[in-house]
Amino acid sequence: MASPPRTSTTFGTSTNLPLAARAAKRSYVRDTFTAIAPRYDFLNHLLSLNVDRSWRRATVRRLAWERTPHGTYLDLCAGTLDLAATLAREPAFAGRVVGADFVVPMLARGKGKTERARPVAADALTLPFADGRFDGAMCAFGVRNLADLDAGLREAHRVLRPGARFVVLEFTTPRFAPLRAVYMFYFRRLLPAIGRAVSKHRDAYTYLPESVLEFPEPDAFARRLSVAGFGDVGYELLTGGICAIHHGAR
Repeated sequence: MASPPRTSTTFGTSTNLPLAARAAKRSYVRDTFTAIAPRYDFLNHLLSLNVDRSWRRATVRRLAWERTPHGTYLDLCAGTLDLAATLAREPAFAGRVVGADFVVPMLARGKGKTERARPVAADALTLPFADGRFDGAMCAFGVRNLADLDAGLREAHRVLRPGARFVVLEFTTPRFAPLRAVYMFYFRRLLPAIGRAVSKHRDAYTYLPESVLEFPEPDAFARRLSVAGFGDVGYELLTGGICAIHHGAR
């Protein structure tokens, strides 16, 4: 599969993007993640030094699934179903997880991780689920890839029952200046080089730092959640501010 030109890797997250730019971002994200699907899990663990596993466990804890252990939960932009599997493996969890993603090869890589997760090919901007369908929803490293961030947040809000929680795990940049400097060197120089070498994809791991830097800061994203209709909005920073867990309630 031919890679798109490098100039196509910057799309932003604003709802003011022209329709053509939104369509271009959607196609770019789908094509890129299709190409890197075979090595995606390996690279996630390698590039995060395996810390991503603990981030996902912390995200699941924020979901408050214990209130409805037999419920149905949505893993939005589910990818290879790592987050869905993290919830499904909780000893007291007796419900099921629907993993929605529009990149089918990514979902296929998650096959066999857990019997409690059902993959569904679906676009996060137009979810094929009824209003109030889920007892909770979560998303790991996916919302910054949406062609229309605010539309995606509204869709997540729509499919949740009243009182259900939405939890988002997403990268940010450290606030402590010395750590930020080291992190940015790794994120912008080393990570893309390692990602290219392992994934054999020219742009995928250049797009990653670009998309993180374009994504709203935690306070700004919290406001976007509020505008989408969520209450009890907040966030916590993990690992020195490398990523954040955002949460809100329907």
